[in-house]
Amino acid sequence: MKQAINVPPFGAAAEPRFLMQLAREAEAAGWDGFFVWDHMNWMDWGPEIADPWVALAAVATVTSTIRLGPMVTPMPRRDPTKLARETVSLDRLSGGRLTLGLGLGAPDPEESADIGLPLSYKLRAQRAEEGYELLRQLWTGQPVDHQGEHYHLKSRGFLPRPLQEPSIPVWWAAMLPGGPGPLGRAARADGIVPWSSANRPLEIAELRQLVDQVRALRGDGDFDVVYGCRTGQDPEADRQTLRAHAEAGVTWWLESLAPWDADFETHHARLRQGPTPI
Repeated sequence: MKQAINVPPFGAAAEPRFLMQLAREAEAAGWDGFFVWDHMNWMDWGPEIADPWVALAAVATVTSTIRLGPMVTPMPRRDPTKLARETVSLDRLSGGRLTLGLGLGAPDPEESADIGLPLSYKLRAQRAEEGYELLRQLWTGQPVDHQGEHYHLKSRGFLPRPLQEPSIPVWWAAMLPGGPGPLGRAARADGIVPWSSANRPLEIAELRQLVDQVRALRGDGDFDVVYGCRTGQDPEADRQTLRAHAEAGVTWWLESLAPWDADFETHHARLRQGPTPI
């Protein structure tokens, strides 16, 4: 199991130079990844928020081995052509270290409707599916003639291509319990980032069931299951927690930080401790 830092670029972390510092420290401490949330707003709180793409570009220039990416970008609110340019540029800038997390976006008014995006799950899913297929076409560098329901594009080809072969890894977020749509999207990609619709930690049995469902859809082959929460209070309990999740099929553990927390130094210290030995 690989272990990564997952940080919202809010509050103290809305300062890009501080995010750069956190990423350098994470790499030095031995973490495998450094991921940031992608939000325009956050609930009804309205904190300071950094643009994740600008921040990740800065992170790429001060690190050399750690994987990085947004966790996750709402596909329905992104123009696939702009996202194609951003992802390819970041992949090449980082030396092929980008992992792209995608999702439908939160249905909260502050996150969607207030900035002109639909709340309808069906419409968000349609835009996400079509936008993702167009994004993958653009990554090939080949001519594209796409006349869809939501997007229209005729291009001689977007170049350069991503540095990674065959392409940039994509992890899809999926709410559990999930229907065929979220699981199907993830099964056609490279990984899944599950979370509970009840806003609670997922049980080991739920994760095992998820792994079985995805394997039934995609068959054998490498596939990432990305999950996590916060550790650092009890080393032995942390080891047992991570071992249980690894045995259930989790391949990436996301250690969450909370930069808005008044006791953020506790989270910062957890980052400097490095991954949990398992």
